[in-house]
Amino acid sequence: MSSPLANLNVTLPVLAAPMAGGPTTTDMVIAAAGAGSLGFLAAGYKNPDAVRAEIAVLREASVPFGVNVFAPNPVPIDRDTYRRYAEAVQREADRFGLSLPTDPRDDDDAFRAKVDLLLSDPVPVVSFTFGLPDDDVLRGLQKAGTTVVQTVTTVEEAHTAAAAGVDMLAVQAAVAGGHSGTFTPDRMPTPVPLVDLVAAVTDAVGVPVIAAGGLAATDDVADVLEAGAAAVAVGTALLRAEESGASATHRAALTDAAFTETVITRAFTGRPARGLRNRFIDEFEARAPLGYPAIHHLTSPLRKAAAAAGKSDLVHLWAGTGYRLAQEKPTAEILSELAART
Repeated sequence: MSSPLANLNVTLPVLAAPMAGGPTTTDMVIAAAGAGSLGFLAAGYKNPDAVRAEIAVLREASVPFGVNVFAPNPVPIDRDTYRRYAEAVQREADRFGLSLPTDPRDDDDAFRAKVDLLLSDPVPVVSFTFGLPDDDVLRGLQKAGTTVVQTVTTVEEAHTAAAAGVDMLAVQAAVAGGHSGTFTPDRMPTPVPLVDLVAAVTDAVGVPVIAAGGLAATDDVADVLEAGAAAVAVGTALLRAEESGASATHRAALTDAAFTETVITRAFTGRPARGLRNRFIDEFEARAPLGYPAIHHLTSPLRKAAAAAGKSDLVHLWAGTGYRLAQEKPTAEILSELAART
């Protein structure tokens, strides 16, 4: 099955996945391209002007790249449930002199404005996560010459995305770090090993696949490609890269023996995401409500303050299960080493 990536002169089948919130930088994307790979800007949580500025940097560098966008798939929360959780979290915020939002804030992460930007100034690849955009968005981008990639977590979601006419699928396993791209955040799909999930999706739909989730070793990458993926995308493996924008607190936690496992949590954002298990998760997970993006906006000031202060017990330490293999090396070297058996 031919892959649209070949048209972008992508010769290395290990791509740099988008990591919203800071870890992905333009330097990382440029470094990935220098290795023959493709990197994705993370448009999530950025305003359109910031996305436009990053695109301009990559155009100046004359490298192929993608842009990842959060597609609206809100998880509503009622005011009383939100306020009960906000009161509990506020006690942690008091340590930093913060006043957290007392009412839920809902938004769509400026989705339409970002789509309009990508339609008026087309980029090589656009990927979506959280939800499947409407047909007019998909067709508009494709008409502009953009390859459209949709994140899916099950065969059923793959069928839906393929029927919508996307060009590629980013197949994400449950072991992936950060937010799950599931269409149903209120009920996480049954975990399936990435190799099996890729094989099932490629058998079910005739759309090229980019595989993601827990890939931090050369053999694992080779196995997934042999299962039928056209490429793989790695994120956690790049968190300690020289070009990573991950906070010092986040980087240090990846090698800290005090952190022994990753878990899926909704305590930080109200939407399931995998990160290093810490005190905040232990204390708040049992009472954390679903509610995205309201819970994200609630805890965001606390997480930023804690990261700046080096308080890893209060930070969302997003990481996949292969986090111990993340290395402090140049992005290009990490990607090339992971592709050694391809």
